[in-house]
Amino acid sequence: MSDTIAKALVDFNETVVLETITSRLDKGEDPMVIIRELQDGMGLIGERFNTGEFFLSELLMSADLFTRAMEILEPKLEGTVIDTIGKLVIGTPKGDLHDIGKNIFCTVAKAAGFEIHDLGVDVPVDRFLEVIEEVKPQILAFSALLTTAFNSMREVMDQVNERGLRDSLKVIVGGGVVNETVMNFIGADAYTTDAMDGLKKCEGFIKS
Repeated sequence: MSDTIAKALVDFNETVVLETITSRLDKGEDPMVIIRELQDGMGLIGERFNTGEFFLSELLMSADLFTRAMEILEPKLEGTVIDTIGKLVIGTPKGDLHDIGKNIFCTVAKAAGFEIHDLGVDVPVDRFLEVIEEVKPQILAFSALLTTAFNSMREVMDQVNERGLRDSLKVIVGGGVVNETVMNFIGADAYTTDAMDGLKKCEGFIKS
């Protein structure tokens, strides 16, 4: 029974995932136990994506199913202390409205145990700084599909440096248009073009 939800998630079996969660919650089971099984399932999906067995469509399907499962579980977590591996602030900077890649990354990173602070799209420089100073994350992540966002990201990094926040912050930029040149222009620590690689790099930041 312990691997039912993880296996059903890997098989994209929506009925089994959602009905099993509801049934086990009705029986009084700890929601955190169920969440850990969902996380195991997302981990398996990530492994299959990395080996080429799964593609972006499967990643999208699993992220959507995980999100709907969490919608059932989260109301049951009130008052529960959730163990997290780190805090991450993410947003699509001013000048870019794309969010599909960002949303996939947020889902898999949340499943891996990150506390996610998603600022959305077209995020102004001041908003990034406000949340970084308030949350004090270990990681700042930018998501972009338009070159118009590059200057906004650099402005955020200039302010991060000026305010003395850089030493305690790792920075990653992700999106189809990013590369090493963009990473260096912004002043980030890493770049990625897909969600699972980005998650692996963020986990590496936390472990280092």
